[in-house]
Amino acid sequence: MNLNVVFALLAAGAGACIALQASANARFRENLASQWYAAYFSICGTILTASLVLLALRPSAPSGEQIRQTEWWNWIGGPLGALIVLAGAALTRELGAAAFIALVVAGQLICSLALDHFALMGLKEQPITPARVLGALLVVAGVVCIKYL
Repeated sequence: MNLNVVFALLAAGAGACIALQASANARFRENLASQWYAAYFSICGTILTASLVLLALRPSAPSGEQIRQTEWWNWIGGPLGALIVLAGAALTRELGAAAFIALVVAGQLICSLALDHFALMGLKEQPITPARVLGALLVVAGVVCIKYL
């Protein structure tokens, strides 16, 4: 099997996990009567899972120098992940899983086009083209269809 196909399947699997996570966190919010604790306990699960993987695989730790030389914006992944978990817990029940994920994907796509176009955050430059804009517009149209039709 072509490695690109494997990567595409893994990415699709990650997308399925995001939909499952948002739905689980929405129900967790209902059961706990708190989006804050639902997000907190979900993130605790993330920390536990990452810790177990590190214990199992035992990769070598980065040096202090490597940590000090890391750009400031490398550290925003955790807080952004927490906001995504909180949004899933707070919004999935109100919007529905399909609309929530479609809106998340639309936001990801629009932001990703800008990141690629301007080669931000260490990415290779990939200019915005009419075809890429059309693709983004089709995703936004899909969001409208999922939510309102």
